Amino acid sequence: MNRRDFFRLASMAGAGVSAAGLSGLVSAATPAQLGTVPTNTGISGRVVVIGGGMAGATVAKYLRLWGGTGVSVTLVERETTYASNILSNLVLNGQRTMTSLQFGYSNLATRYGIRLVKGDVTAIDSVGHSVSLADGSKLPYDRLVVAPGIDFDTIPGLETAAAQAKVPHAWKAGPQTTILRNQLVAMKPGGVFVMTIPAKPYRCPPGPYERACVVADWLKKNRVGSKVIVLDANPGITAEPLAFANAFNVVHKGVIEYRPGAVINSIDASTMTLNTNFGNLKANVINAIPAHRAGKVIIDNGLANVSGRWAGVDVLTYQSTAAPGIHVIGDAAATTQPKAGHIANQEAKICADAIVRLLAGRSPDPSPITNSACYSPITSDTASWLTAVFAYDPVSGSMQPVPGASGEATARSQDNYKEMFKWFNTLMEDSFA
Repeated sequence: MNRRDFFRLASMAGAGVSAAGLSGLVSAATPAQLGTVPTNTGISGRVVVIGGGMAGATVAKYLRLWGGTGVSVTLVERETTYASNILSNLVLNGQRTMTSLQFGYSNLATRYGIRLVKGDVTAIDSVGHSVSLADGSKLPYDRLVVAPGIDFDTIPGLETAAAQAKVPHAWKAGPQTTILRNQLVAMKPGGVFVMTIPAKPYRCPPGPYERACVVADWLKKNRVGSKVIVLDANPGITAEPLAFANAFNVVHKGVIEYRPGAVINSIDASTMTLNTNFGNLKANVINAIPAHRAGKVIIDNGLANVSGRWAGVDVLTYQSTAAPGIHVIGDAAATTQPKAGHIANQEAKICADAIVRLLAGRSPDPSPITNSACYSPITSDTASWLTAVFAYDPVSGSMQPVPGASGEATARSQDNYKEMFKWFNTLMEDSFA
């Protein structure tokens, strides 16, 4: 797969899955239809969506586009804007601002008629089909979609808010991203930046490695003599191994020190010391990314039936295997696909398509296909890319990579870097515009 074929595939985020199979009800085959909610589908139902990230925003939008005005959609989100994790590593080197990565929900309300509710979910009644909010109100539903993203385990020694502020993970874009950027800028020449990578599964498989590259590139230019130590809990690079092995050993040779099989026993924020299986390491900046688990609402409501951390789902519908009528999409779901924004967008469309079909009394699509794509900056003006296509395997009941349809760029390039922003803009418009 060459670079232009990859970009064509990535740019089809808005057309990869559609409800065209609903016999002429509506199709998302062309962008021109994205702003029109049909009125004549004959389908009705109440759908509540918890979480307004990539998965939640996309499923809410496409439920209306494919279901029509008879499908009432309520989106519950505690924040007024969504901060994109994609490209947030570029905040660290000053190439992006957090403001440029924020997306509001007004389009979802005004263009698609989605009801927005700002609040926190306190409980899900899977028997009575209602969601309780912190203000005491309840939202009834016929189908519920839960897309809360991830939460984190606590690394020993970082139990307090003060310690976590001093040793940020910045794996949810927002205030911690700015904190980490400020800590990087405050480093003196010859300093040490240590980052930890948790055992998979974790959000955005290439993300930690690209962060190491972005930081190393900045340090080479601005803090001469500094280095980046990468402590990876995995036995090796988990994504784009060719690109990142070259980046570590050639492009950023002498700046990045990569150590796989790392175990973090504890971190002392007061002395900036990590206790590891390699011994104690002192650093000027510690970027510790903890192990992941599904968002709190999944854990609290008995939906985390995979290792007690993730929500098991039927990937034909993304309906929970723990509770009927509840669908889980995005990073919180346990699937064979990566936990990433592009896949969250794709899962949302399969889920929306399935819910519309179910509300119409029809069976879900028996052979869904998703594609995952991402670009990884290696320097301030070059990037690599990774793509994968998944198809439903009825034998295993899971999404499996399509042979020959996955791969990574043969080399980093400036063209890849430029097209990274086109891909990002296309994806975010598909979810929020």
